[in-house]
Amino acid sequence: MRLALRTADAAAEHGEVPVGAVVLDAAGQVLAAGGNERELTSDVAAHAEIVAMRRASEVLGEGWRLPGCTLVVTLEPCVMCAGAIVAARLERVVFGAFDPKAGAVASLWDLLRDPRLLHRPAVVSGILADQVEAQLQAFFAGRR
Repeated sequence: MRLALRTADAAAEHGEVPVGAVVLDAAGQVLAAGGNERELTSDVAAHAEIVAMRRASEVLGEGWRLPGCTLVVTLEPCVMCAGAIVAARLERVVFGAFDPKAGAVASLWDLLRDPRLLHRPAVVSGILADQVEAQLQAFFAGRR
């Protein structure tokens, strides 16, 4: 999570909302990291989770699936990212702060654990949540 926080800081330096994500392989080694890049790339789908998963897929070179991998992200994933997580067949998702406005893993919806889905990754939440919240609050306070 600390690497995800640093990645989020780097995104904020480019005017992006500070969200960072890291993909770990089954042995816990870092495959890839990514921060929000929506402003940088003019890509609505360039959330930190998507950026990190795309990079991890490139590193693995085995297509779009990420079985056995863990996604660590500073903020609870949204609906789009939750869908991509399920599609990528990630084994586990670890996130920091809950997102009461757009969270699709616990706050507004619980998409990753919906029993109707074919694949349901394990979810761990609240990791370094205070630090994530402070990072987000500082970013938005600076924009007001």
